Amino acid sequence: MALNPTIKKNWEDIQRKHDVPVNAIGMKIDPKDANTLKVWRQEGLDQFMKR
Repeated sequence: MALNPTIKKNWEDIQRKHDVPVNAIGMKIDPKDANTLKVWRQEGLDQFMKR
């Protein structure tokens, strides 16, 4: 299931500001939260991680 384009854009903008995986409201994603991390990777949000 694809994310709403507005939510995805917001999430991308927020992720650009953080060094760790964050959810759409900027909170760090718990490494045990497999479902959120799966969506985070599927939507390509990992590409916005600062290197």
